[in-house]
Amino acid sequence: MTVFLADEQELEVPGDRLVALARHVLTARRVPGDMEVSLLCVDEATIAELNEQHLGGSGPTDVLAFPIDEPGETPPDTPAILGDVVLCPKIAFEQAEGLDRSGVEELELLTVHGILHLLGMDHADPASEQEMFGLTDELLAGFRAVAEP
Repeated sequence: MTVFLADEQELEVPGDRLVALARHVLTARRVPGDMEVSLLCVDEATIAELNEQHLGGSGPTDVLAFPIDEPGETPPDTPAILGDVVLCPKIAFEQAEGLDRSGVEELELLTVHGILHLLGMDHADPASEQEMFGLTDELLAGFRAVAEP
């Protein structure tokens, strides 16, 4: 599977680690190997604009997910694009301070969260929230057990 990373903001992010994490999640969730995912790191103004344009939200947020194709629905010989995960490192780093984790740990959590949204999961009700956040923790623990710190 192909994971692209575009970093269009000023803060330093561990791009290779985020790509490896995305691949880990996609493999663990048995996403077909021909699917592509893009991770985009953007500034607050960009994510605020995307939030307003596409979700009717107001202001910057930490992560947005834009699904494109569902696994298995793309015809052969056609690019299969799972979607885009848009991250705002500045918001993630600020949030991390109040959550007793590092900025990188928060970015990792948001990366997994965004990919799970691409795969159709949500947290609209307590049961789906518990399932999604439990799976996020499980996937992060699995990645961290095999990845270098």
